[in-house]
Amino acid sequence: MATYFGTDGIRGVAGELLTPEFAVQVGRAAAVVLAQKAGPHPLFVIGRDTRLSGPMLEAALVAGLTSGGARVEIAGVIPTPGLATLVQQRGAAAGVVISASHNPFADNGIKFFSGAGVKLCDEEEGEIEAHIAHHDLQSLAGDRFGSAEYLEGALEGYVWDVVKRVPLDLSGMKIAVDCAHGAMSRAAPLALAESGADVTVLFAEPDGTNINAGCGSTHIGALQEIVAADGFDLGLAFDGDGDRVLAVDAAGELVDGDFIIAILAKHLKGQGKLHRDTVVTTVMTNLGFHLAMQREGIQVLVTDVGDRYVVAKMLEGDYLLGGEQSGHIINRDVCTTGDGLATALLLLQALREMDVSLAEAARVMTRLPQKLVNVRVRDKRALDGAAAVWAAVDEETRRLDGSGRILVRTSGTEELVRVMAEAPTNDDVEGACSRIVAVVEEKLG
Repeated sequence: MATYFGTDGIRGVAGELLTPEFAVQVGRAAAVVLAQKAGPHPLFVIGRDTRLSGPMLEAALVAGLTSGGARVEIAGVIPTPGLATLVQQRGAAAGVVISASHNPFADNGIKFFSGAGVKLCDEEEGEIEAHIAHHDLQSLAGDRFGSAEYLEGALEGYVWDVVKRVPLDLSGMKIAVDCAHGAMSRAAPLALAESGADVTVLFAEPDGTNINAGCGSTHIGALQEIVAADGFDLGLAFDGDGDRVLAVDAAGELVDGDFIIAILAKHLKGQGKLHRDTVVTTVMTNLGFHLAMQREGIQVLVTDVGDRYVVAKMLEGDYLLGGEQSGHIINRDVCTTGDGLATALLLLQALREMDVSLAEAARVMTRLPQKLVNVRVRDKRALDGAAAVWAAVDEETRRLDGSGRILVRTSGTEELVRVMAEAPTNDDVEGACSRIVAVVEEKLG
């Protein structure tokens, strides 16, 4: 099991795990690993979200990378998918994003992208970990040092790239956009300003501590109320680093990643553009999505949770579309990783071309009652050996008798056990979840 890397890079509380000293180590290790593959002085592009700890960790990572011989281009605040785009545009060996995505501001993270704009695989992250663990990485000297410079216009370059790939005319549409006080605070308004829509921008004044605070894709209630009350056609909610997006219809009803993928898949298939009539999703995808895709004649492939695993499966089979219920969605014609902005524009494009409202398009699937409960635990690794928990899961699975499902797993980034239940009725879901959660709290809490 990895010591530092989870499902989405290294993540933890800034100043605890993620200290400047540790970030220097990570940067130096990454420079050594990439130099072995790409040659001396590999080029890294580095970006961050709006967290207070971002500049500190950026400076430390740059110090580590350059002391390991890497050349570094600093993009500043930019959405995660923008950094992935920059890596390809600049011909870099790798990219680094400093972000904890949807987590509170006190957390932060470090995630790497390959030169192809996709997240590093487990083996590559393992190599970096091994070098960190040795504690013997020496700084270079003299002309063996790397160099660093600021990259002007990085965010604008990403925005224009996405807009060029997804042309839109949204004249007459009234849209509310929740930027989560994060990395999309400039990018999303800039992109939508080109569309002709009447756009109201919300939660786009980052101060370093308000990222994801009561807003964004994980706190969508405020956007739902505003959209329903003020006559918007729809709303869009990004997360802190902009790699995911959720939508809200005119009545304030949530349209999550499952619905968005279903809408895009149906639209693409109708145009003859859905490669092999297949989409890739994760084990968290609602059973209603599977039933909808079956009706549409679309095959669904399932991976572990994490957009990196979705992307790996997509690349393996040359599939076009995939993603997660959380709003991490990838269309490989437009992006290499989860991209909230590209997904939002693709959704709006599909609605325009189908000439339907978001609520009408979302009728492609019916969501089965589902509940997800996050249980704080002492040590999430103890879940594997928690016989009482798995006995409770088996019991609830028997109760459902094939009409629903139970999924219990650990978080990839926090000390949490996630308990998810799906069933024909809300009572069934509530009962199954509450009984399993009680056992998890008793044995692991």
